[in-house]
Order: sequence, then C-alpha cells, then structure tokens
Amino acid sequence: MGNREDLMAGAKRCLYEKGYGRTTARDIAAASGVSLAAIGYHFGSKDTLLNAAMIEAIGEMGVALGAVVVAANQTSEDPEERFVAVWEGLKGVFVEHRGLWAAQFEALAQAAHAPELAQALSEVQKDGRLGLAALFQGLPEVPDTEEEIARGAFYQTLLAGYAAQWLAAPELAPSGRDFLRGLRLVSESMLGPAVR
Repeated sequence: MGNREDLMAGAKRCLYEKGYGRTTARDIAAASGVSLAAIGYHFGSKDTLLNAAMIEAIGEMGVALGAVVVAANQTSEDPEERFVAVWEGLKGVFVEHRGLWAAQFEALAQAAHAPELAQALSEVQKDGRLGLAALFQGLPEVPDTEEEIARGAFYQTLLAGYAAQWLAAPELAPSGRDFLRGLRLVSESMLGPAVR
C-alpha cells in the first residue's frame, strides 16, 4: 500500500479503537506508520481524512449487512420469518463493528459543529437509503424514487435505533421477533388489522 492507503487504513483502525472525537492526527500517523506531515499532503487535514475513513468504513460495514440480509432471505419463503432472521443476524454485525457504530453516533453528535462532517454525512444519505431499500428487498438496486427513499429511510431508522439500543445495553436490545411484533402492532394501529 501507499501512504494514502496506509493513512486511510490507520484512520479506520482509530475509528474502531478510539472513536471519532478522541482520534488525533498523531494517533492516525502512528496507526498507519506514516509521517504526520503525510496527512496534510494527502488529505489536507485530519478531519478530512477521518471523514473519508468513516464513509469508507460504513461502506465496508454495508457489505457485512448485505451478507446478513442475503443469508436471511434464503432461510424461508415466509417474509415474516425472513424479517426475523435479518434482525437476529444483525446482532453479529453489531458485535463485529461495535467501535464503528459508536464512532458514527459520536460523529453525528459533532456534526452540528463540524460543517465538513455534516456535508460528508449528508452526501451519502440518499445513496444509503436507496441501498438499504434494495438490500432489504433482496434486489441488486432500486430506482431513485420517493417511495424507495422512504422505504430506505424506514429501514435506516430501524437500524440506527437498534444500534443505539444495542450499544447502550446489548442484553436488552429487541429480538427479531420483538421487531416483528412491534411492526404488526404499529401497522394495525395505523392501518387496521392485517388481512391474512
């Protein structure tokens, strides 16, 4: 790898181990084995590098999420069973990427005071929502429509809420069956009893 790639790998390692706010330029340089000056040369600033590393790491975690959803979609013909399997399978993704989930929440809290970070997060929102809409439907991609963005936003909200609950108290995080029950209850209260 070159210095740029080494810096990116070091920054991602720091996100997992130290979080967003506690990572310094010296931490990244040490983790990457590259000089401190190389951060400015390749990325302009530590914040630009850390933001790019966050976006790239989230993309990599998306691959792990995708593998869980694909596997869950093969467990049953019943959509409810597949829904339960997805949310049960995501627990493993939370364990594997715990540091990144925590760093994301930390970064979100700082975004109001970091315009560059807010811009970077804003730029990936739409693509993230369309990606989640496709993923949870078992499709390679979906059209860029208001309906698919809304579907993706729904899944994004569930995922972020689940991550927050899991980070706070993994033993109290809802199961896949809890999610399904909650979805039924909310749907029935809003749309009336489901016809089966």
